[in-house]
Amino acid sequence: MTNSTVISAPSEYGVMPTEFFDAYLFDLDGTIYLGSELLPGAKRLIETLRERGSKTVFLSNNPTRDPEMYIAKLTKLGIPVRREEIINTVVTTVLWLKQNHPNAAVFPIAEEPLINALKDAGIRISDDPTEIDIVIASYDRGFTYAKLQTAFDAIWQHGRAQLITTNPDRYCPFPGGRGEPDAAGIVAAIEATTGAKCIANMGKPDRTMIDTVLREIGISADRTIMVGDRLETDVRMAVNAGMASALVLTGDSQLSDVAVCAPENRPTFILEAIDSLIPDSQ
Repeated sequence: MTNSTVISAPSEYGVMPTEFFDAYLFDLDGTIYLGSELLPGAKRLIETLRERGSKTVFLSNNPTRDPEMYIAKLTKLGIPVRREEIINTVVTTVLWLKQNHPNAAVFPIAEEPLINALKDAGIRISDDPTEIDIVIASYDRGFTYAKLQTAFDAIWQHGRAQLITTNPDRYCPFPGGRGEPDAAGIVAAIEATTGAKCIANMGKPDRTMIDTVLREIGISADRTIMVGDRLETDVRMAVNAGMASALVLTGDSQLSDVAVCAPENRPTFILEAIDSLIPDSQ
């Protein structure tokens, strides 16, 4: 199946897949679950896909959880998963550093899951601005002026460090319309004070995330679909990769957002319930 049935306007909302894809990539919060509640149809869809042999992979831009945390949460919600089915920005950040800067000293403005993953991978962590090669700006609820100062000194004062981010999200949504500032705010603070630009993003919609996933599953983009609740990350990544996409209206983006986005960035399918991805013949 190819990305040929593109929804050109919300008035055409209702077009559904007519056959299965070989692989399904799922965003998590707002798509499979919302907070601590499994969303309607999610379990039925995953069970159906696994019964017919389609690969399922779960993606997240959230670097405050490691894969084991997602495994525990999904299993508790009734969707058991294997370690290789979870790829989040903790995974992609570590892989990118090992592949591109294996000897770098990094300063992570981040929470414990990412810091622990960096240590486990043997990546050198430093808070000495004179030896930091890469500053990692991440979702960090413990962000302080002292951390900003270290990043400033490493990038501007000593002129040696580069800036990367785990994810480009401006905020992290919560049930009931609440939210928290996400990694984009920390990136913005560092860019504004140093004049530097972030050189790489490890999350959706960047190619680093999708290239990692496609390499791991061994299935081409034209036989894969990305399913998520955000136009600017989930759908945009699929469009960038030449992949079909499905926007599920259980999270962040809604039909009104589709109406005003660029036609080339609209999802292939728009779903009220995620199990609408199961072809009618099933």
